[in-house]
Amino acid sequence: MTETTPRAGTVRLSDRQPVVSGPEMLAGLVPPPQFDEATFESYRADPAYPSQEAAKTQLMRFAGRGGPAKRGGLFRRAPKEPDLKPGVYLDGGFGVGKTHLLAAIYHAMPARHKYFGSFIEYTALVGALGYKNTVDLLRGTDLLCIDEFELDDPGDTMVMTRLLGELVASGTRLAATSNTPPNALGEGRFAAQDFLREIHAMSDSFQTLRIDGVDFRQRAIDGHAVVLDDDGYAQRVEAAATAGTASDDSFDDLIRHLARVHPSRYIRLIDGIDLVGLRAVRELTDQSEALRFVAFVDRVYDAQIPIAATGRGLDVVFSEEMLAGGYRKKYLRAISRLNALTHSA
Repeated sequence: MTETTPRAGTVRLSDRQPVVSGPEMLAGLVPPPQFDEATFESYRADPAYPSQEAAKTQLMRFAGRGGPAKRGGLFRRAPKEPDLKPGVYLDGGFGVGKTHLLAAIYHAMPARHKYFGSFIEYTALVGALGYKNTVDLLRGTDLLCIDEFELDDPGDTMVMTRLLGELVASGTRLAATSNTPPNALGEGRFAAQDFLREIHAMSDSFQTLRIDGVDFRQRAIDGHAVVLDDDGYAQRVEAAATAGTASDDSFDDLIRHLARVHPSRYIRLIDGIDLVGLRAVRELTDQSEALRFVAFVDRVYDAQIPIAATGRGLDVVFSEEMLAGGYRKKYLRAISRLNALTHSA
């Protein structure tokens, strides 16, 4: 497919130059639309994995939704509940409902000042406003929810540990999700030994809850992303453009453009898009390109925008070398999301 002129109802993401101010970024720190109604009651724990129900019970207590305290008998003291740490940390695989539970905490906790964002959104906020301004802005926050806690470089490690430390000291409560326990963040990615003190100090603020299970995104679909031929792709993009707005970019054009747009602006990059179209997908072998694409996929998934693609299957877009490296879990999470998004197109 060699068409280069966008049709009516189509746009090129690679032509967009989004701008997001600090206050707009802060106002956008709320759960993704698909979790607007997420509650503890709507979380469907898999009975085959008791850790899911156990985690939900613990999180309800953290959010102030636990059951009544057990009373002792006439001469017995009621059993003392363990003290709650200022933060809870949900560690588990992909698609076991961690983000749903994180959003349930956000909705259930009676707090006036609370924020919900991905790890990259918080680091982007620091980048846009500066560290001191971010601390001043977030100080007094009752609850800070951090989805997909990832430490991709030493700078992020230092910024986030300092930021969270200052907020906890001022009374902020934390809730986070990740695929890596907090005392193992950074393993295999950089010289984590240089930052052990900071990482361990951060992990002391969290009670870690392990959630086991099967990726719900893979329960109803096969194991491969959908790949369209040129005609099928053109028909899918045209149908989406007729009903709303579809993007239509070559994969290489998008990858080059992502290098020119800060990840904090990716959410605005896909604003108003009903279908993301990618032509001639190829394998990614450059780590920087791959990590930017992962950040882009996260935003597309949060917005629940279907993807139509030609070329290489998006489930095999990351090289084997990458999948064997320190970012393996991040790439596998992206593959899981890409599979789901191509099946929804």
